[in-house]
Amino acid sequence: MAYRYLGNSGLKISEITYGNWLTHGSQVENDVATACVRAALDAGITTFDTADAYANGRAEKVLGTALKEERRESLEIFTKVYWPVGEKGPNDVGLSRKHIMEGIHGSLRRLQMDYVDLYQAHRYDYETPLEETIQAFADVVRAGKALYIGVSEWTAQQLRDGQRLAREAGFSIISNQPQYSALWRVIEAEVVPASKELGISQVVWSPMAQGVLSGKYLPGKPAPQGSRATDEQGGKDTISRFMSDEVLSRVQLLKPVADELGIKMSQLAIAWVLQNPNVATALVGASRPEQVAENVKAAGVVVPPELMARIDEALGDVVERDPSKTVSPEKRPA
Repeated sequence: MAYRYLGNSGLKISEITYGNWLTHGSQVENDVATACVRAALDAGITTFDTADAYANGRAEKVLGTALKEERRESLEIFTKVYWPVGEKGPNDVGLSRKHIMEGIHGSLRRLQMDYVDLYQAHRYDYETPLEETIQAFADVVRAGKALYIGVSEWTAQQLRDGQRLAREAGFSIISNQPQYSALWRVIEAEVVPASKELGISQVVWSPMAQGVLSGKYLPGKPAPQGSRATDEQGGKDTISRFMSDEVLSRVQLLKPVADELGIKMSQLAIAWVLQNPNVATALVGASRPEQVAENVKAAGVVVPPELMARIDEALGDVVERDPSKTVSPEKRPA
């Protein structure tokens, strides 16, 4: 496993991060989730990403239990705050001082840890003054409950505004967690240049475009049973934007590129995002331990420029590049 610095900080993280969105506490049983975490550790992954809203706190509990016997100093634990959680009352959402403070306490309790390495704003909160949010994060850091602060799906301007206030408050935002894949490149035009300027790395989610870039979904064919595209608990909705025959046909053109590198299409998808120097790590999930073992083989893979160009040519105009697609809810979700 290779390691990269996260933003303009001294924190090193594994370039493959194990994330438990859509799996732990919902789609897979706890013993399978624990086996996946063990497989991640065995593969050299030391960085784990979760959020309080995943399965309404259950994902954090499963992860905390799975890691309980590990040496805490050898792990990098990320979690997030913003989406409705708990009883989902009027203050159980957003980035107010109240919710951030209650959120970090709840996350630490569920994770059975004294601190997290990275605490992230899961979206931008238009209903809370940014000064209030940043000051609350500063206090969380000063209290030792989080070592670093990151954000998720913030626009370039939001990153600039947040970083300015963070530095005035005595800390820096070191990461942004956006969706990014060979099919979804909306961060490239604005967010990545701003992040380079500000000392912020990308912690990217969905590098396989919800599994579409694995090549297992074929145009004109029904989705395999048990796949995300058949999951009625949320997976089917998240993958729907990539499930057109046009996109699936284009994705199949990537197989010769993967074959030339001697890797699987899923590994090519992960390796592709890691070619971007502003990307610190790619988040991968799993519903089976063997998926983890396969995903980590993307670490350290170098995709030559000529093959990167062939990927661009193969995908053509099905790639989404519109920077306006980086959005947060205008009103806090209920």
